[in-house]
Amino acid sequence: MLPCLNERGALPWVLSRLPHRYRAIVVDNCSTDGSAELAESLGATVVREDRRGFGAAAHAGLLAATAEFVAFCDCDGSLDPAQLPALLAPVMDGRADLVLGSRQPQRGSWPLHARIANGVLAWRLRRLTGEHVKDLGPMRAARRDGLLSLGLEDRRSGYPLEMFLKASLDNWRIVEFPVPYAPRTGKSKVTGTVRGTITAVLDMSAQLRAAKTLLPSGPVRMNGRREERTRG
Repeated sequence: MLPCLNERGALPWVLSRLPHRYRAIVVDNCSTDGSAELAESLGATVVREDRRGFGAAAHAGLLAATAEFVAFCDCDGSLDPAQLPALLAPVMDGRADLVLGSRQPQRGSWPLHARIANGVLAWRLRRLTGEHVKDLGPMRAARRDGLLSLGLEDRRSGYPLEMFLKASLDNWRIVEFPVPYAPRTGKSKVTGTVRGTITAVLDMSAQLRAAKTLLPSGPVRMNGRREERTRG
């Protein structure tokens, strides 16, 4: 699933990098630059989602998918779809339930304010859930029916975090896999701007507050095993 908002410049490269027998579902989120038409001409399945927001587009793609195994990837050229087989492998062979692509930034790919915000979020998530997470990146893989069972509700920037938190609360096996992170093609709509980063932080903060109310006061996962911790 490839959420897309005005990514005409990146689409040819992104779709050309998709591995053989992988189906591209480009979810057009109100593009005005002809992205949807270009994606269709390049052989992608195009779904149109008129409700603006990353979560709205990502979830529309999930609903449109029919495969047992699914993956998400940004459509801006910053992440390489050729990495998807390696990302999906732990899910397909039963070693993991959710695999997160841990971004390995190249020069100029990750603005300082966004990297700091991501680091703070990862630290909070480690303390909250006990998961050894370093990056809550947008590239990820899981079983489609498992994701649908989580009952994901956020339709904005909090969607990736809600997925992670609910998967952790359901005791999913969550692992990270390093993926190259290159400078995006075109102008960023979210973490490339301070305003976009602030919006994302606010959306994710709401998800963190909700997760705290659901945490058990008894055992939680810590360092790969179950330990006792009191919520407080």
